[in-house]
Order: sequence, then structure tokens, then C-alpha cells
Amino acid sequence: MSQTAAPELACSRRLLTGYFAGLGVVMAVFGARMPAVQNTAEVSTGGLALVLLAAALGMVAGLQAGGRLAHPARLPALLTGGAIALAACLAVLGICRSLESLLAAAFVFGVAHGVLDVAANAAAVHCQDAHGRPIMGRLHASYSLGALTGAALAAATAHTAHTILFTGVAVSAAAAAGATTALTRTLASSGLEPVPNPAAQGSGERVGLSRCRLWLLGGLAAATLLGEGAAADWAAVHLHDLGATAATSAAAYGLYSAAMAAGRLAGDRLTVRFGAPAVVRTGAVLAALGLATGLAGSTIAFALLGWTAFGLGLSVTIPSLITAAGAGGPRAVATVAVTGYVGLLAGPALIGALATVTALPHALLLPALLAAAVAALAPKTLEKTTP
Repeated sequence: MSQTAAPELACSRRLLTGYFAGLGVVMAVFGARMPAVQNTAEVSTGGLALVLLAAALGMVAGLQAGGRLAHPARLPALLTGGAIALAACLAVLGICRSLESLLAAAFVFGVAHGVLDVAANAAAVHCQDAHGRPIMGRLHASYSLGALTGAALAAATAHTAHTILFTGVAVSAAAAAGATTALTRTLASSGLEPVPNPAAQGSGERVGLSRCRLWLLGGLAAATLLGEGAAADWAAVHLHDLGATAATSAAAYGLYSAAMAAGRLAGDRLTVRFGAPAVVRTGAVLAALGLATGLAGSTIAFALLGWTAFGLGLSVTIPSLITAAGAGGPRAVATVAVTGYVGLLAGPALIGALATVTALPHALLLPALLAAAVAALAPKTLEKTTP
């Protein structure tokens, strides 16, 4: 990396940190105030499920479209356009007053989210390549910290109309994206390009990732994100079933999220020192043993420790998988993301179904078992695809 490129790289890293953090804020605000959206539009629980499904389908479509469009030269436009579109959709969701309008707005919101997700991760891969060292963990940590900030903002404005909150966050996000348009163009500059591969020129894709390994990366992402979905939807329920207060139950996911953010902040340094395969394997073992111990302990203290260890252990997995997928270009990143989100979306429902035929602690052993599978398979999968 030349001295002239160093300031440009630092600027791009800070810019991407802002994009990841902003995405976390928007998604947390939307999710935290969903009950207000439901009440204002007078939508039933079934109707709300349809709205969430529309957002999920839109996101899958956006991820696929983003994978096809995310050539390095187009990343600045996709980032700026995706961020402004996502912000606009958030504002529209705040004024929807019918199920039909919510469904349409949620689908477009999902499309914008998917496009922005792929663009941000593809740009992060290029920025990391130019740095010559791992930075993906810190970028994903900024998403986690943004989500915590968004959740805190939603809680602090709980007595304010969600329309005002959505509009305020949307205007701030769109203004930030517009104000940094010129800086975003540096992501396509020569100083940020990795060493070109002649075999991949003209396609926007990079070689080095077989189809088998690509789908294995996707499977590991699905297993990991199933665990994240389980933590988001079932950690508080698990604590409540153990007799914890409402505040303590809610703290379970907070501890999980804080541990994940801390692990991602430290993950890049650990990856440099020990390598991605060893770090992911060790983390997955910690996640599996931690959650299993928390479930077996059957006490509030053990449960809290278990969810904390689970978040810490899983923290490095997705950044490492996205980095590995980057060897195949933006379409490979999109494929891993789409497959991973299948686990995120389907996991909580699957655990709920298992809990109806057995006890919830038994159903929650599924993400622990999948973490163990990640520990077993990740080293071989990652050994030749990460820097």
C-alpha cells in the first residue's frame, strides 16, 4: 500500500463504518417500533406476519439483484442509492395506514436493504483487499453497535409517534448518504482496487472459489444466522421461562449483542495472529459449549452466561465467511448472504415448532449443535479462501 493511497484507504474504511452503523440503526429502529406500526395500521398478527414476509422476500430479491449489479465501478452508486432508497422506505413505512400499503412499502424496503447489504459487504471486501489485512470484523461490529444505538433510540422515544422517529432517522440517513457521495466514489478508485486477476477481468468476478465451497460457505452462514435469529427471538423467552423478570429477560439479548460486538472488534487482530480457520473454529466451540451449558444449567445466571458466550463465539464467523466469499466476487457474496438469511428467517420458526413437541431448552440445542457443526467444517472451508 503506497503512502498516497493510505489516506484514501482510511477515508474509505471510515465511510464503510458509517454505512454499516447506519444500516444497523435503521433496521433496529424499524424492528423495535414494529408494534406501533401494527397498531396504527390496525393490522392483525397474521397481517404483520405477511408484512415481515414481504420484507424478507424483498430482501432476497435485493440480495440477488445486488449480486448481479455489484461490479466494483458500480459500488458507489449502489451504496448511495441503496441508502437513500432504504431511508425513503423507512419514512413511507411510518405513514402507512393499511395492510396493502405496508406490504408494498415493506417489499421495497427489503429490496433496498438487500442491495445495500451486498454493496456494503462487496465494498468491504475490496477495501480489506487494499488494506492487506482483516478489517471485516470491525465493520460488522459497527453494524452491531449501530443496532444497539437504534434500539436505545427507539426505547428513548417510546412515547413519541413512530412516524416522527422514522422520518427523523430517514432524513438523517439520506442526508448523510447524500453528503458523502463524493467520498463514496473513492471506493472505485485505483487506490482501493486489489491486485487484478487477468482471468477475471471484464466480469467483475474473481476466481478462486469452487461451487462446492461456495455452497458450503452458504450453509455455514445459514447455520450461524439461525443461531442469531434464535438469540433475537428466543433468548428473552428462555429467561422468562426460568422465572426471570422482564428486565432480566430482555438483558439476555443485550448481553448477547454486546458480546458479539466486542468479539468482532477483537476478531480482526485475532485473525491476523492465528488465522481465520482457527479463530472461527475456537469461537464456534465456545458458542456450542456456552449455549449448551446455559441450557443445561437451568438457572438464570447460567442462562445469561450461556447467551453471552454464544454471542461472543459466533461473532467472528459471518465476517470470515463474507471475506472468504469475496474470493468469488460480489455474486458469491450475495449467494452466501441469501443462503445465510434463509437460516435467519427460518430458524426462529423451526425452533418454535420443535418447542411445541418438546421443551424449549431442548429445541434451543439446535443452534448449539449447528455451532458445533461450524466448528467441525469451518477450518477446511476457510483454509484457502481467506487472507
